[in-house]
Amino acid sequence: MFDRIAQSVTYQKLSLDAPVTVTVKRLDQIHPQISGNKFFKLKYNFQQARQQGFKKVLTFGGAYSNHIAATAYAAHLFGFASVGIIRGEELKDKALNPTLATAQQSGMQLHFISRQQYREKTSSEFLEQLQQSYPEHYIIPEGGTNSLAIQGCKEILTAEDRHNYDVICCAVGTGGTITGLIEASAAHQTVLGFSALKGDFLKSDVEQWTTKKNWKITDAYCCGGYAKTSSELLQFMQCFEAEHHIPLEQVYTAKMTYGLMDLIAQNHFPAGSRILVIHTGGLQGRHPDADLS
Repeated sequence: MFDRIAQSVTYQKLSLDAPVTVTVKRLDQIHPQISGNKFFKLKYNFQQARQQGFKKVLTFGGAYSNHIAATAYAAHLFGFASVGIIRGEELKDKALNPTLATAQQSGMQLHFISRQQYREKTSSEFLEQLQQSYPEHYIIPEGGTNSLAIQGCKEILTAEDRHNYDVICCAVGTGGTITGLIEASAAHQTVLGFSALKGDFLKSDVEQWTTKKNWKITDAYCCGGYAKTSSELLQFMQCFEAEHHIPLEQVYTAKMTYGLMDLIAQNHFPAGSRILVIHTGGLQGRHPDADLS
């Protein structure tokens, strides 16, 4: 059912004064609401939910979660009811930001829980209680990351991508997308992930899903953490968009692109490297109220 809505994806080569070539794979063009990596991560999850007879889905996310917005729209589009478990109990009495408002407009019921509770979201006790509270819901993990999401994300790379590029770059949130790319990558390729979160825990998360060693994740460009940014990042984002006419958002894709351009300036990549950047969409998260703290 997902493949019926997918639009064609284009490749855009950047004009750079550098000894490497950079091409952007525009997954943001797949669909206005279910775009980028979310299309691939949700594809097989919704397929399985329908095959198992579910009519309701439940998932998790933060206040700026692209996954929450995409899941809400996909559920509405394919006739599912949806529930979003949102990190931050203090948000329930505040005006919804554009991401959560978009999800609610698509019919998602938002349930806010404390940050302490949210940290327990993968524990067996928490999931058991959730199943009791929402017995008719198909549960999709935070960010959509599970074996079905990885199966979908393996389809991001084509045979031509595996042949034509030396380095694959992507933003990283929960690790599902980069794992799919790693699993699909060719032996000669390096997969480089730019974390949107502070800390090296994503490395161990990805190691649970793959045994391949041709990858690395850096948090050097996360601006202090998830959904946080800086005036320097926002200025870069504005300049990049004006020069290359590719929209970015400050939570994921701007951080990845900023980091990549900085590494290129440092001559991090061997001369002649052919770099493919995966634009993971999430443009609904392009909001001026990002956390500057």
